[in-house]
Amino acid sequence: MSSTSFTPESKLPSLGTTIFTQMSALAQQHQAINLSQGFPDFSGPGYLKKRLAYHVEQGANQYAPMTGAVALRAAIADKTEQIYGWRPDADTEITVTAGATEALFAAVSALVRAGDEVICFDPSYDSYAPAVTLAGGVTRHIALQPPSFRVDWEVFRNQLTDKTRLVILNTPHNPSATVWQPEDFVQLWQAIAEREIYVLSDEVYEHICFAPGGHAGVLAHPQLRQRAIAVSSFGKTYHMTGWKIGYCIAPPVLSAEVRKIHQYLTFAVNTPAQLAIADMLNAEPQHWQQLPDFYRERRDHLTNALAPSRFKVLPCQGTYFLLADYSAISDMDDVAFSKWLTVEVGVAAIPLSVFCADPFPHKLIRLCFAKQDATLDAAAERLCQL
Repeated sequence: MSSTSFTPESKLPSLGTTIFTQMSALAQQHQAINLSQGFPDFSGPGYLKKRLAYHVEQGANQYAPMTGAVALRAAIADKTEQIYGWRPDADTEITVTAGATEALFAAVSALVRAGDEVICFDPSYDSYAPAVTLAGGVTRHIALQPPSFRVDWEVFRNQLTDKTRLVILNTPHNPSATVWQPEDFVQLWQAIAEREIYVLSDEVYEHICFAPGGHAGVLAHPQLRQRAIAVSSFGKTYHMTGWKIGYCIAPPVLSAEVRKIHQYLTFAVNTPAQLAIADMLNAEPQHWQQLPDFYRERRDHLTNALAPSRFKVLPCQGTYFLLADYSAISDMDDVAFSKWLTVEVGVAAIPLSVFCADPFPHKLIRLCFAKQDATLDAAAERLCQL
């Protein structure tokens, strides 16, 4: 009997390893300071870690309910009510997921059918389009232009067709560090109100928002939240990205569809970690309440440290990223420049063009400031020498 190797036809033939993995590996290879991949280099809250150990010791090590631990869903409902003045039903409208990425994938899989069109705004996070492709949909990209990266609502309305099924938005926005305003949600609702179009709102940086009016989310709009799925991340909020715990809030009919996917992706999420986060939400709400000030200090620290450099730092209204224009330093495209910066200068960054379906000619890189002051100072010292 002969043995034959078969190669399956790829469902995502154009995709390889993500730019985040590539740049982190390059940073490690060249011992560069890693400001590329979005994760903190400091630890999460001590109370949270103690509660994790407590629940492990107490034996909470078996499956949690598929929709999420009861205590955590109740705490999420409390927090949501405090922020928006509206309380989701913990049983029918809140689902705990294995990170925000799973929630995004489950939502797209639940809503998008073969041939459906999905609108997203570029630059856009790299998990959106592959999820749409795997669901049989077609992604329609609307390019946002620097430095404001604002949505042109006339362009948006002209993109809508009878096949438009879903709009994916992200605020605060990775990678541009801009935020949606309440009027943006009004414009969105006016554009889709008479159409069967749903909204997937990626709000994982909801507590890292520096806008004067604070975070404006889809749940604050009474009509939109009836046909929207809002996605959040505890990894971002508690500096514990490796815990991979997120959640989504949606009306019962949408939550039911998301849960059909979720139960076969992961079924349930880490039990003791869920219970620890519930304890953290209840005992120390000041953590997420003070998060804007916590990260604003780091944003300003890196911005000030880069002031003597030839980089032009763009305004940052949210997330823990800064955009820097390097056009005064090099004519290289952003991918080549980011690799050169990592290998030759010893600072790893992310090029913005990888977030875009169409050519992105602007010379912009993304820097993560979720780092200790010493890390930011060391990186800035190298960058200021260019």
